[in-house]
Amino acid sequence: MSFLKKLFGGGGGSSEPTVPAETHNGYTIHPAPIKDGSVWRIGARIEKEIDGEIKSHRMVRADTLQGFDEAVTASVSKARMLVDQQGDAIFG
Repeated sequence: MSFLKKLFGGGGGSSEPTVPAETHNGYTIHPAPIKDGSVWRIGARIEKEIDGEIKSHRMVRADTLQGFDEAVTASVSKARMLVDQQGDAIFG
């Protein structure tokens, strides 16, 4: 249930640590693992400026990991893979 609250904006303020964004092939990846009980769910926000407008895609995966740092690494990896496979189609 907490996963759905976080995904749809409920549950109050965020207590998760923040990590710096990184770029990959012109996209900005903001890793944002989601705390789900005692594990971390893979998640990230992927952005790119297209025709002067910032497009954004929220990626959430069912995969879970025990540690936050592991989840950050996996989130970035999955986001890179998504960008490489789908490109700008993720915004459509």
